Amino acid sequence: MDSDAVTRFLSSSIASIVAETITLPTDVAKTRIQIQKMPFLHCLSSMRRNEGLKSWWRGYTPAVVRQVCYSSTSLVLYEPLLKMCSSSDITFGDRLFAGGTAGAISISIFNPTEVVKTKIMNSRESVTTRSVIRDIYRTNGVKGFWYGVSPNISRTFLVNAAELGTYDQTKTMLIPYTGDGFLSFLGASTVAGVTSAIVSTPVDVVKTRMMNMATGKREYKNIFSGLVSITKKEGFGLLYSGFVPIVIRKILWCSSFFNVYEQIKKIF
Repeated sequence: MDSDAVTRFLSSSIASIVAETITLPTDVAKTRIQIQKMPFLHCLSSMRRNEGLKSWWRGYTPAVVRQVCYSSTSLVLYEPLLKMCSSSDITFGDRLFAGGTAGAISISIFNPTEVVKTKIMNSRESVTTRSVIRDIYRTNGVKGFWYGVSPNISRTFLVNAAELGTYDQTKTMLIPYTGDGFLSFLGASTVAGVTSAIVSTPVDVVKTRMMNMATGKREYKNIFSGLVSITKKEGFGLLYSGFVPIVIRKILWCSSFFNVYEQIKKIF
C-alpha cells in the first residue's frame, strides 16, 4: 500500500469514528422505525424512557467496526478506481461509478458487521455482540451473516456513489468560489448527504428488514421481491420509512466525516 493510500486509510478511520459516534442515535432510530414503524421523535423518546439514554448508542461497537472497515476500504479503493475508469478529464459520471463500485466491493466483504449491528440495534434488551453472533450462526450458519447482502450492495453502491461521487464533484465546483476549506467541505457534504438519502432509502428499508431476518423466517427472496412486497402490502410510502432520521444522519455524518477526513489528511 503506497503512502497516499495509507494516508486515506488512517484519515478515513479517524473520521469514521468521530462521525459514527456523533450520529449513531439517528441510525438506531432509523433501524427501529423501518422494522417497528413509529415516528422519529417518538422512537427516540420511547427508547430514552423505557431503555435509558444509553440505548441511543446501542450497537456502538459493531457500528464503529463496520464503519471503519467499510469507509476506509472505500476511500482506499476510490482513487485507483477513479483513475481506471477515466481517460483524461474526470467527469461526474466517473466519480459516481468509482464511488459506487468502491462501496459495493467494500460492503460485500464487511456485510457481517452490518447484520450484527442491525440485530443489536433492533433489540429492546441489552445484548452482547458475542451472543448475537452465536445466535445468528446457530440459526442459519455462516450464510446468516450475509443475509441482505444483495440489497446492501445495491444500497451501498447508491450511497457511496452519492456520497463520494457527489461530494467530490460538488467540492470541485465550490472551491473556486469558497476556497479549499471548511465552507466548500460543508457545502459539498450537505449536497452529498441529501442526495444519498433520497436515492438510497427504499433499498435501505429492504436491506434492514432482510438483515433482521437473520435469526428468523425470510420473507423476501431478494431486493426486488422486497420492494414489490412492501409496496403491495404496505404502500409505496413505507419504502421511505425512516427518511427523516436518514436525511438528518446523512447530513450530519457527511459533514462531520468529510471535514475531519480533509483536516486529518492535511496533517498527515
